[in-house]
Formats: sequence, structure tokens, C-alpha cells
Amino acid sequence: MKSEILIKELDKLFPDARCELNYSKDYELLIATVLSAQCTDKRVNEVTKILFKKYDIYTLKDASLKAIENIIRPCGSYTKKAYYIKEIATRLVNDYAGKVPNNREYLESLPGVGRKTCNVVLSNIFAIPAIAVDTHVARVSVRLGLANPEDNVNQIEQKLMHFLPQDHWSRLHHQLVLFGRYKCKALKPECSNCPFQKYCLYYNKKITRN
Repeated sequence: MKSEILIKELDKLFPDARCELNYSKDYELLIATVLSAQCTDKRVNEVTKILFKKYDIYTLKDASLKAIENIIRPCGSYTKKAYYIKEIATRLVNDYAGKVPNNREYLESLPGVGRKTCNVVLSNIFAIPAIAVDTHVARVSVRLGLANPEDNVNQIEQKLMHFLPQDHWSRLHHQLVLFGRYKCKALKPECSNCPFQKYCLYYNKKITRN
């Protein structure tokens, strides 16, 4: 499949694709993305609506872990994530007056922040071209033959960066997430009306079996 085909069809399906995490400040997106690990964006939005109404970056720094845990419990791994949030707030306040810097090395040094989270923040806050590979992007990439099943997220990211034009990276990241979340689902993907049927290894294997 040519990249032009992927771009054209995803533009039809998701012309207004954007990050589905709700945020109004840079640190809110960072924390929301950390919370989204192994959790749906819908659940995270429910939690952050409460969290960010009660705390800003400065009061989060001084909040008790127990208080943070009580709010973010629905997101899972709440003990670990509460520690991440408090440490992130502390570091940002002490190092950058509460602002999220345009600095990949620094961001990836924060607890709970890996390359995927960093890419989400840099792309959405600073408009830096990036592809964040989450479970949806990884699944779609493998099914469409853009990556191998044994590839890790960094390898998938590199392959997508090579395959796709740089000026489309950030937009396509959101579109691939939405495509995987709502169409090319892990269970019961909507193959019957998929524009990528002829390129999809998953679909063609299923047809062959039947």
C-alpha cells in the first residue's frame, strides 16, 4: 500500500481527528496521557475533570499521595500513577515554573513518561511532527503490513516515520488511533466496510480461513 492511499482514506474517515483527551493547560495533557496507560480516554477524562478542578500544578505538588489516589483510582494502577503525578508536578514547578518544556530529554526523564507520552505532548503542545505508537496504532500497523507482529513500539514508530510524509505524522497519528479505536478494533473489527481490505493481512487471512 502506498502512503497516499492511507492518507486519502483516513482523511475521509476522520477529517477532524484530534486528541480525545480533554485538557486546557500543557501540564494537563501530560498528566492525562500518563493516566491513559492501560485506561480509556473516556475514563481518563472523567477523572481529570475532578482532578484538575481540585488541583493546579502547584497544589498537585503539595497534595498527599492518598488524596491523588482517591481521585485517580478508576484509571487503574492508581498507587503508581499518583506517585508519577506528584513527582511530575514537583519537577515541573521546581525546574520550569510549572510549565511543560519543549525538551524531549527532560520530558522522558520524568517518571511515567515514555516515548509515546512524550510524542503526544510534543505533537499537540508544540506542533512537533511525531507519531505516538499506542496499542491501536500498533495493531493497525501490523494488520496493514506496515510493521511486523514482533516489532516493538519503537520499531513500529520508525517504520511509520519512514513510510509516511513528515508533515502528516501528527495528523495521521490521531487518525490511526481513531481508526484502531472505532473501526479496526482488537475484537470484532469492522472489516466489511473497511477501505483497506485488499491490503489487510488480518482480513485476507480471515477470508482464506473461511
